[in-house]
Order: sequence, then structure tokens, then C-alpha cells
Amino acid sequence: MAKVGVVQMCSGAVPEKNLQQLRRSLNGLHLQGTELVVTPENAIVFGSVEDYEQYAEPLDNGPIQSELKEMATHFELWLIVGSMPIRQQTGNIATTCLVIDDKGEMRASYEKLHMFDVDVEDKHHCYRESDIFEAGEAIQLVDTPVGRVGLSICYDIRFPQLYSELRRQGADVIVVPAAFTKVTGRAHWDVLLRARAIETQCWIVAAAQWGEHNAERETWGHSMIIDPWGNIEQEQKEGTGVLVSDVDIEMSKTIRQRMPITDHIRFESSIKLIKKN
Repeated sequence: MAKVGVVQMCSGAVPEKNLQQLRRSLNGLHLQGTELVVTPENAIVFGSVEDYEQYAEPLDNGPIQSELKEMATHFELWLIVGSMPIRQQTGNIATTCLVIDDKGEMRASYEKLHMFDVDVEDKHHCYRESDIFEAGEAIQLVDTPVGRVGLSICYDIRFPQLYSELRRQGADVIVVPAAFTKVTGRAHWDVLLRARAIETQCWIVAAAQWGEHNAERETWGHSMIIDPWGNIEQEQKEGTGVLVSDVDIEMSKTIRQRMPITDHIRFESSIKLIKKN
């Protein structure tokens, strides 16, 4: 059994302020003995196209990532940064989840697969992530002190094929850092998260943005830690703050033994990513 933490943030366009907010949260989680912490999507930069361009760094290189590594080392925990802009070798930017261990080493990274190109009835109206970011092309899992962790980001949650494949590849825990809009969050957030937990029989750790980030962007919050039976163990509905929960991988094993759904599947068990031009 391991102790997992979640940070619910209200990030803005200035990395220094977001990093200060994160450091305060990590200090509290460290004092509670947390071994692994998950932050929301856009935890480090949440702003305009120009902001992402300005602050994007090459993977595993740059002052922002250096500070994140220092935090993980100082607070002696594994840090999963929900996403930050990472500059690709092509020159494009990917919204990328980073996994940093308690020694400050980069253990894994995951580029968001599904771009949020959607019209929403809110002040922002039109979201086109593909105009800003380059979509990823690979599924990613990483072994941690908590267990084998599958990585996903926000809009990915609407695509169960990804989560089925993460389970097939051995995920015990799946993280869902997010910045769900208030409109879509109210309608679908908890239903989607619980469904993915029940389908995969994995722990789901969902770290969310909350609040008003600018005149047009408002996010839903409701960070959660959900067990493999679909029960919400911890939830931060509103405001910034942290969650802590014990994650018991043996619970997953027991549920999977009693209800061996992967043995009962009558469809192809692997997926093939469709690469976009």
C-alpha cells in the first residue's frame, strides 16, 4: 500500500507563480508521507499560444524542468507533472506529462494523444488544441513505488480504447491530469472517471484545474482518487488544495480475480494508433 497525493491548482500564464503554488502543496504532501504526487494539466503554464511558445523547453532540459526535479528531490517523492509545453525536435510543441522520480531523474514522458478540438457553450466557445500542440503518437506506462502507472491527459478520458490498452500493458494505476471546462466537467467528468476505473479495474488518480484562469477560461475542479471498483475515495470539489489517499494494488488484484473481465473479452485486445498527417 502506498500513499498518493493530488494537487488541485488554479494555474495562470506565469510559471514562477504556478511553481510557487506547487511548492507549497508539495511541502504539505511531503509532511503527510506521500510517495507520489500528480498535478493537473497545464500545471506550469496555462495561458495563450504566445505563453506556450515562450516557456516551452526541450524534454529533460531547461530551468523549469530543473526546478521541478529539485522539488521532487527536496520533498523525496515521485512527481507526475500533468503537463507542460515541451519543444519537439521538429520545432513544434507538445503538451507533455512528465514523470520525475524522488532522485530528480526523468523517468518517463507522455505527449497528449487526443487534441481538444471542440465547441463548448461557455465564454471561450471554441477550443482548438491542434492549432497549438502536436499530438503524441505513443502510449506510455512507467513503473513507480505505487505500481505500474499508465499516463493520460484530460480529453484522453473520452477514449476508452486508450485505457483498455493501458490495462492490457499492465497498468495498476492510471493518472488523468486535466483542465476540464466547467461546462463539460459538470456534465461528464465524474461519470467518465468512474467508468474508466470500473472498465480497467485500475485506480484512477485525477488531478484537475479549478477556477477562473482569465476572462474566458473557467475549469471544473473536482479532483478525485477512485478505487478499482469505481468508488470515489477522495475528492476536492472546489478551490485549490491537495488530496491524499492510500492506494492498495492488492485490491485491484482481488477485484480482477473475482471478476476476470480481461479473460472474457471477445474483441481484439490490442489497438493500433492512427497517425495523423
